[in-house]
Amino acid sequence: MLDEGFNAKLGDFGLARVINQNRSPDPTVAAGTMGYLAPEYLLTGRASEKTDVYSFGAVVLEVASGRRPIEREAVGIGANKPRSSLVDWAWGLHREGRLLEAADPRLGGEFEEREMMKVLLVGLLCSHPDANVRPTMRNVVQMLAGEAEVPLVPRTKPSLSFSTSDLLLNLQDSVSDLNEMVTLSTSSSEHSFNGHGLELV
Repeated sequence: MLDEGFNAKLGDFGLARVINQNRSPDPTVAAGTMGYLAPEYLLTGRASEKTDVYSFGAVVLEVASGRRPIEREAVGIGANKPRSSLVDWAWGLHREGRLLEAADPRLGGEFEEREMMKVLLVGLLCSHPDANVRPTMRNVVQMLAGEAEVPLVPRTKPSLSFSTSDLLLNLQDSVSDLNEMVTLSTSSSEHSFNGHGLELV
């Protein structure tokens, strides 16, 4: 992340490359760093403004808590056990009414509790499982600047609300890609077998 003077403030996100970007503005395969990826993006591979909002929410929680989006902890000798994501961990604390405990312990409690709570709630709101509930980035700026109130964030993490039409579109894209691969494959076979290849309709 850069500030207004283009000075680097936050990095080490990992790199992601969009596959087949010349065919469509929407990749058919999700790419990115786990912990920052919105659930609907993982399902469809389609990015949107709201998937960016989710990623920003994960970054906000990361900055406020001082934790990585996905951490591993040693269990036994030479073993690693996956840990729950930062987003899930923060939602769990919020459910128990202990969200303020997510604040970075290195701060030693020296922070304005009201401001910290606001930042954490904005992080949760941005990382809401339902993309339609996430705020716009304009709203996020207004909330962080104190120009707008942070709406009520449910104590329990809501389930993922997913549009079947989005899933259908993604499935159609996948079938279309598969058909193209089969066409190319049979075309190559026709050349190899002197015109005696299969013809698919």
